[in-house]
Amino acid sequence: MDRVDITVIGAGVVGLSVAAHVARPGRSVLLVERHPSFGQETSSRNSEVIHASIYYPHDSLKGRLCLEGNELMYGLCRRFGISHKNTGKLIVAVTPEEEARLPALLKTARGNGAQGVQVIGPSDLRKLEPRVEALAAIHCPASGIVDSHALMRHFRAAAVDAGASEAFGVEVGSIDMVEGGYRVRVREQGGETFAFESRVLINCAGLGAGEVAAMAGIDVDEAHYRIFYRKGMYFRVMRGLDRLPSMLVYPVPPTDATVGIHTCPDLAGGMRLGPHDVWVDHVDYTVPEELRELFLRACVPFLPTLSAQDLVPDMAGIQAKRFGPGESSRDFVIREESDRGLPGLINLVGIESPGLTSSPAIGKLVAGMVQQLM
Repeated sequence: MDRVDITVIGAGVVGLSVAAHVARPGRSVLLVERHPSFGQETSSRNSEVIHASIYYPHDSLKGRLCLEGNELMYGLCRRFGISHKNTGKLIVAVTPEEEARLPALLKTARGNGAQGVQVIGPSDLRKLEPRVEALAAIHCPASGIVDSHALMRHFRAAAVDAGASEAFGVEVGSIDMVEGGYRVRVREQGGETFAFESRVLINCAGLGAGEVAAMAGIDVDEAHYRIFYRKGMYFRVMRGLDRLPSMLVYPVPPTDATVGIHTCPDLAGGMRLGPHDVWVDHVDYTVPEELRELFLRACVPFLPTLSAQDLVPDMAGIQAKRFGPGESSRDFVIREESDRGLPGLINLVGIESPGLTSSPAIGKLVAGMVQQLM
């Protein structure tokens, strides 16, 4: 294959959604992924929550795409039989100081258009979730969980069915502008290299998105495209599940950059707690047992029946952040780069949480951008 119309770099949930939305008969689309299969990084190592657009600044891409993605996600799941559950979510205040912060959080959520959110007191909280203790809570009825692997399988099948080709185990090594597009040189796992040309290039590389943007000639520091790794670790509850809530239960967010350790019910009836976030400079999925007491201290205020003996280390994931330690949170980047002299290059950078929820809406947005180019 010497030349294609569109290349999508990265086969996480966002890249798969983009490929599914841009593929169509008569249009050559190539999906390139450095791992042997799809969804091997952040997309398969997360809480699988369907978010309701509670936390994000008004008019941000995160807020808008999360809200649209929430609605699209439930529609997709119902239409195609993708396993999911509309659990609802509680954001619980366990101190007077946290309770005083609920109105501002509610205002942000309603400003984003989040559906049905309201502050509830102890009596209503007990009716909704008697296994949780708090002074008050924000109830978010549109939140839920989804089988992220089933969602990715759906997007992949939709892309292939519409004519997209796949190249797994293939890593991008260089990107150069040529007449009418880009020349992309890639390396296979065996060490062999080959090159092809692409009219449109879509960077959905997740943890590697900053590196791909730099290959294309963008100054990642000037553009704020440099990616920082934040590791989120989870513990699993191995006993006493009957004493734990069936809803998602979150604390009042400790900062604007983290939502705090929360409950993560899964579709098999199990429960994880997390994530505990730390900044790292390399990919590392270990979860130290020594964190057990930290998880217990974080959750016991609203889950008083939890004990240390209930918890074992589970899994970790890495989020691709556009900001580092001590910096304020930054929005998604979804941008066609003509004004930087790179027409036909679409960068998706810093697609962290709520990227899973937003993925159907992101695919739709990028498809509209591609239509303008072609």
